[in-house]
Amino acid sequence: MPTLFDPIRLGDIQLANRLVMAPLTRNRAGAGQTPTPLMVEYYRQRANPATGAGLIITEATQISPMGQGYLDTPGIHSPEQVAGWRRVTDAVHAEGGKVVVQLWHVGRISHVSLLPEGQAPVAPSAIRAEGKTFTRNGFEPVSQPRALALEELPGIVDDYRRAARLAMEAGFDGVEVHGANGYLLDQFLRDGSNHRDDAYGGPVEHRARLLLEVMEAVTQEIGQSRTGLRLSPVTPSNDARDSQPQALFNHVAERLAPLGLAYLHVVEGHTGGPRDLSEQGASFDYAQMRQRFGGPWMVNNGYDRRMALEAVASGQADLVAIGRPFISNPDLGRRLREDAPLNVLDSKTLYGGGAEGYTDYPALEEATGA
Repeated sequence: MPTLFDPIRLGDIQLANRLVMAPLTRNRAGAGQTPTPLMVEYYRQRANPATGAGLIITEATQISPMGQGYLDTPGIHSPEQVAGWRRVTDAVHAEGGKVVVQLWHVGRISHVSLLPEGQAPVAPSAIRAEGKTFTRNGFEPVSQPRALALEELPGIVDDYRRAARLAMEAGFDGVEVHGANGYLLDQFLRDGSNHRDDAYGGPVEHRARLLLEVMEAVTQEIGQSRTGLRLSPVTPSNDARDSQPQALFNHVAERLAPLGLAYLHVVEGHTGGPRDLSEQGASFDYAQMRQRFGGPWMVNNGYDRRMALEAVASGQADLVAIGRPFISNPDLGRRLREDAPLNVLDSKTLYGGGAEGYTDYPALEEATGA
C-alpha cells in the first residue's frame, strides 16, 4: 500500500505526496476582497512538497459579491482578484507546489453589512441560521435571509461556472467546490434548511439538484480532471441539519460518480470539532458513501500524524487534508515525515490582522536552531 509521502495523480493534477493543506479562512484579504502580498508569502511558505503540502486548497473564496459571509475574505469574480490570485499561484508553482481554489457561496451565513447595498443574504428558504459571522464589529449573529426565487438559480450556477473559468485564468491547478459546512449548496441539500416545494426542495433527488447542476457546470467549463468537491455529511456547523444524512449523501455520491471528479473531500464528524458524533445520533458509514463515489477519497478533521499515516497505509483514504497544524507549521510535511515537534498555534491571531500568527511561524531549523 502507498504511504502518506508517496505521489498520487488526481485527474490532471500530479501530486508529490498525499498530504493536503485544508482550506483555512484567515480574513486577511485587501481592498476589494483581493489577495495581498502577505497572502502570497503565506501560501509560498507551505508550497514546497518536500517540506509542506502535496496540494494546497486555498481558503474559501467567494464566487460573487452576494457570496461573501465574513469580513476580508477573498473573492474570485473581479479582474483585480484574478490578478491577486495569479501572484499566489505563481509563487506556489515556483516552489514546485500545486494549488486549487475553493469556490464558495455562503448563502444564509452572512450579514447585511457585508453584502452589496445592505441586501439580505440568500438561501433555499427564508430560515435564519443559528450562528454568527465575522464583521467589522466582531462576531455577530447572521442576518435573516430571503429565499432564492426559482428563476435566480441558473444565475447561481453560472456564477460557479464563471468563477471556475477565472480560476484557470489565475493559474490554479484546479478548483474545489465548497459543498460543506452549512453554506449555500449544503443548505439546499439538507431538509433542516431547505423547505422548498419546487424542483429544488422536498425529496433527496430535488434537494441535491443545485449541487449537481453546479458540479456539471464546473466540469463542463474546466474539465472533470481539475474539479474536486468538499462535503461534510454530519457536521452541525452553521446550523446544518438533516433527518437522514446517510441516505442523502449516499445519493449524492452515486450521482457524482459518473462525473469522474478529481477527488471528493469529506469532513468526518463536526468540522473543527469532535469526529465521533454518534452520541448525538449522527453516526455515519463513510465506507458506503465512498463505495458509491468510486474516485479518489480525501479525508479531513482532526488527523494527527499517526492517524494520517494509518489512513493512507490501510487504504481508508487516498489523501489526508490537515488544517490548523498547517497554520503554525509551514513545513508540516517535513515535521510529519521526521516525527518532529510542532509549533504551538496562537488562536488569537487566526482571523484578521497582519503577519503575526500568519507568516511568522518558524520552520523546523529556525525553531530548533538546527
